[in-house]
Amino acid sequence: MPSLYVHVPFCLKKCAYCAFYSIPLAGCREDWKGIYLQAVAEEAKLRSKEAQGGVSSLFLGGGTPTILEPLELDSLLSAIHKNFSFGSPQNTASPPEGSKAQQKEIEKTVEANPGTLTKEKLNVLVSYGINRISLGAQSFNDRMLVQIGRIHNKEDIRRSVWLIRQGGIHNLNLDLIFGLPGQTLTDWQDTLRRAVELEPEHLSLYALMLEEGTPLARKFSSNPLNVVEEGDPVLPDDDIQADMYEWAAGFLQQQGYRHYEISNFARAGFECRHNLTYWQSEEYLGLGPGAVSCLGGVRTKNTENLELYGKLLFAGREAFDPLETEVLTREQKISEYLMLALRTAKGVDLNAFTQKFKESIQDIYGLKLIKYIDKGVLIQDEGRLRVNPRYFFVLNSLLVDIICQ
Repeated sequence: MPSLYVHVPFCLKKCAYCAFYSIPLAGCREDWKGIYLQAVAEEAKLRSKEAQGGVSSLFLGGGTPTILEPLELDSLLSAIHKNFSFGSPQNTASPPEGSKAQQKEIEKTVEANPGTLTKEKLNVLVSYGINRISLGAQSFNDRMLVQIGRIHNKEDIRRSVWLIRQGGIHNLNLDLIFGLPGQTLTDWQDTLRRAVELEPEHLSLYALMLEEGTPLARKFSSNPLNVVEEGDPVLPDDDIQADMYEWAAGFLQQQGYRHYEISNFARAGFECRHNLTYWQSEEYLGLGPGAVSCLGGVRTKNTENLELYGKLLFAGREAFDPLETEVLTREQKISEYLMLALRTAKGVDLNAFTQKFKESIQDIYGLKLIKYIDKGVLIQDEGRLRVNPRYFFVLNSLLVDIICQ
C-alpha cells in the first residue's frame, strides 16, 4: 500500500533558498489554478488503479497548499478522496485528543505557511480528515525571515499555531532552518526555545542548502571565500553549523523529543509516518506537476511545467505518461535502502536487508563497515546497524564513502 503525495505548485513568493517547483501568484495566469485543479483531478482518476488497495497516508506539499482558497481546497481534496481509499485505522474508537492512540488514525498532512491559514480553510481541511499540519516557520528572527524571502514574521507563526489548535489539529510540525546568513548560535538557540514554547508535537530541523539556481546560491556559491561588503551577513561555517545541530539535538531531547531521523524530532507516537515510508524504502505515488512516484522498482517524475502537465492530461490518454521514467537497478535499490535507513535512529534491520536482497550487508560493504564500526561511527547491535548519533551531522560524507565502491 503506497503513500500518496500531492504537489500544489503555487506560492505567494518564491523564497531565496527554494529549489522546488513552484509558481509565485504574482506571475501566475488567472486560469492556472483552475487548470491545475482540473488536471490533478484527472491524474488522480487515471492513476487510482496504481493504488487499488488504498494508500497508507496523504501529504499535500508545495509550494504552499494553503494558498488555495477554501473552495479550491475543497475541490482538490474531493478529487483525492473520490479516487483513493485510505487504509483502515487500527483502532476505530475515539481516543483522547493528542494521545498516542490517536495516531493510529490515517495520517493526513498538509503543508502551510504562516499567514496563509484561515478558520474557513482549516474547516475544509478538517472535514476531509486532515489531522496533521506542517508549518513552514523556518525562523523566529524577523530579520532573517526577510533575508531569506519569507512573507511572514514571528507573530504570524504564533497566530497560525493558535488557529491550527482552535481548528482541532493536534499534530503539528514546525519546519526550521539553521545555518542562515548572519545567524549565530545564540540566534538559533532563541529560535528553538520559541518554537518549543508553542508545544509542537514534531520539529524538522534543516541545514541551509545552497540549491543551484536559487538567489542564495547565486550570492554565496559564487563567493566561496564568503567575502561580503561591510555589514552584510555571512554564512556560518561548518563548525558553527555543527554546534547548532548538536545543541539542538541535546536541547530537544531534554524537552521530551525523540531524535528519530537525522533532521526530525518527535514526541512519542508523533513520528511522521508519511516520511517514514520514504526512509524505509516503501512505495509512494506522487500527483501534480513535478511530483515523483516510486512503484514496483520504477521511479517516475511528472513534468515541472504546469501548462504541459495540463495538456498531457487533457489529451484524452487512457494512461498518463510521466516525463521521466527510471527502472532502478539492484545496485541502486541497495544503496538507496542503506542511505535512507541509516538516516533513522533505528538504522538497518540486518535480517530484513538479507531477506530483501538475498545477500548480507556485510558481503556487500564488509570492509568499509568494519572500519566505521571499529571507529565507533557505526554501531552494530541487536541485529541492527545504525549511525552513532554523534556523527549524524557528517552522515552524507560517510554514506558517500560507504556506498561508492
